[in-house]
Amino acid sequence: MTITVQEALSSSPWADQPRPTTAAGWLDRAAEVAGILAVDAVERDRAQAVPAAEVQLLKDAGLVTLLGPVEHGGAGQTWETAYQIIREIASGDGSIGQLIGYHYLWAWAVRLVGTPDQIAAVEELYTTQNFFFGGAVNPRDNDLTITEDGDELVYNGRKSFSTGSKISDLTVLEGVLEGTEKHIFAIVPTQQEGIVFLDDWDNLGQRLTESGGVTITDVRIPWAAAAGYVDKEPVELTYGTLNLPTIQLVFANFYLGIAKGGLKAGTAYAREKTRAWPYGGDDKETAGEEWYLLEGYGRLQSQLWAAEALADDAGREIAVLLHADREALTPEQRGHAAVRIAAVKQLATDVSLEVGTKIFELTGARASSNAVGLDIFWRNARTHTLHDPVAYKRREVGEYALLNKIPEPTWYT
Repeated sequence: MTITVQEALSSSPWADQPRPTTAAGWLDRAAEVAGILAVDAVERDRAQAVPAAEVQLLKDAGLVTLLGPVEHGGAGQTWETAYQIIREIASGDGSIGQLIGYHYLWAWAVRLVGTPDQIAAVEELYTTQNFFFGGAVNPRDNDLTITEDGDELVYNGRKSFSTGSKISDLTVLEGVLEGTEKHIFAIVPTQQEGIVFLDDWDNLGQRLTESGGVTITDVRIPWAAAAGYVDKEPVELTYGTLNLPTIQLVFANFYLGIAKGGLKAGTAYAREKTRAWPYGGDDKETAGEEWYLLEGYGRLQSQLWAAEALADDAGREIAVLLHADREALTPEQRGHAAVRIAAVKQLATDVSLEVGTKIFELTGARASSNAVGLDIFWRNARTHTLHDPVAYKRREVGEYALLNKIPEPTWYT
């Protein structure tokens, strides 16, 4: 589609269309959304407005409830499809690809750590209401402090990052119960007096992710809503440790989406505007005949295809685990999935950064104009690939290859 986000909201392009019923249909729908996002991605990035319209576009397209139960109006799709949709959305706008990816993770959080009753309640709530998730969970910060007040838990503290912040309907909190080492997750309404977003997200890229700081003041939940707790004691499963490899593959897929969008924009510019170089002794009539351009784009496309294939393979592997019996997961299955995802993460980091840089060499000096806006792809990739050091992902794969050692669960593994 060649309409902007605002035009799409006005025209409701899917209002008269049936909802997709297959994975292929949902991927087509995501491609339509990505096409809309790509039209004015640069302009929206520069304006840095709160992406309320973009999130509404995701809701209108039905993508927010992709993983939601069919009985509550969700699509009932698998994580294998969700990962591909994250990548597709990110090809149109890296920020919005990150938002939908984090949303899927936080929407699944109750399955990772919740009780069966909690899972049923949260999934019915967010699916029937078409709610969007944000999360204030950052292990590098001090934990939120949780105190008991009768049958309630009270959260207080500050987090440096809260992706989704004010454009979310529900926010995932995590803290430590005072006087214990018990970490407790909670899902709370975003719009309440005790949650104040600091509007301090002012970064090089991923500018529309609303990832700034947040203060939490006297946010209350009943003990019964403490995710994964029964009679105030945690029910711990290996399944709960899937949260980290799951989100690491979210990262990798929107990195690959950013690379895909950058490659698409670069080749489009080269076809339309890049001129052949007339001083090389092997003069060509058009840029499409230049051997160094063909070689350069061929290498980037090959690297992207290879990384996507590995991402899809890892996505299938972890999707099987995520949709299986929670009590059946073994540490060995979890570790194998984690190391495969570590391999994807490092390749996705490398290819997204290379595409973001190399497209300038392959489009020419005029493509560096701010009016063209090719810088958005490198800026977006560079910003989020700093989330956690990729060197540690290389080490995890190296330990597996050399020592047959699988990664141990941590807040980043």
